[in-house]
Amino acid sequence: MRKQPKTTNTTETPRADVYERITKRIVEQLEQGTRPWMQPWGACGTPVRPLRHNGVPYRGINTVLLWMEASERGYLSPYWMTYKQAQELGGQVRKGEKSALVVYANAIERTETTEEGEEIEKRIPFMKGYSVFCADQIDGLPEHFYVKATAPEGSERKERIPHVDAFFANLGADIREGGNSAFYRIDADFIGMPPFSAFVSAEAHATTLGHECVHWTRHPSRLNRDFGRKVWGDEGYSREELCAELGSVFLAADLGLAIEPRDDHAAYIASWLTVLNGDKRAIFQAASHAERAVAYLHSLQPKAAAGDDEAAEEIEERRAA
Repeated sequence: MRKQPKTTNTTETPRADVYERITKRIVEQLEQGTRPWMQPWGACGTPVRPLRHNGVPYRGINTVLLWMEASERGYLSPYWMTYKQAQELGGQVRKGEKSALVVYANAIERTETTEEGEEIEKRIPFMKGYSVFCADQIDGLPEHFYVKATAPEGSERKERIPHVDAFFANLGADIREGGNSAFYRIDADFIGMPPFSAFVSAEAHATTLGHECVHWTRHPSRLNRDFGRKVWGDEGYSREELCAELGSVFLAADLGLAIEPRDDHAAYIASWLTVLNGDKRAIFQAASHAERAVAYLHSLQPKAAAGDDEAAEEIEERRAA
């Protein structure tokens, strides 16, 4: 008798499968001219990170994945949870609802013995994919899970935004105003920005500065990030720009800022597609580096907590490269 294939009930997803599936989705949207990581509006008229059932924000590539799902399916609640978590909260996922994929990446340490009899520690990376549902797909949850997101009224503000100005001032970065372009010069370690008055809104100024501040974190004295970049426009340059793009969007969500495509939007999309089509892991690495950059910027704020209780719950995203 022919043996039947063995079935199993596991949420673990082969690494290659996760990389390929997610990269394919992102590439498809980029090819249509859409930036898939554009964040939805939060309930108070500001962008918001996707949230776990306990209110802890998702990080890294999972932020991108859940923003994509919310945008494609029109979900309004920022809360996401597993089927079991929904049940524990008294809720029930509606019949026929489709789950969204999020990932968990980590590594195990294993002791191995060499041919010479020497014991060595070997790090073995692994990745799991698991399913979550938006609160909009679940009945019977406590009322606060169903907070509706709304677009802001008059989102473009020309006046300065005090808490945003304070955030960037606390970085201690050398930010010089003047000229008509925004850039970061790693050799002289300073950020160049057009004057505030040159921007159409306070949000446009802040998100542009956020982009350059993510670049600022790559300096050897900070996060020492280079992606093998040698000359302007090479693959390392494109990878750094993708990192800064994701970092600026993550930071905008953290600061409650709207973000609009830059004037060089189309040119960047072409370079990102080249990188993503050539390396299925590139988006994971870019999101991981972007999250580290944003975390570094937050760590320079006066109220940054050295032992943040959320740190342990964020390990799965922070190591998703």
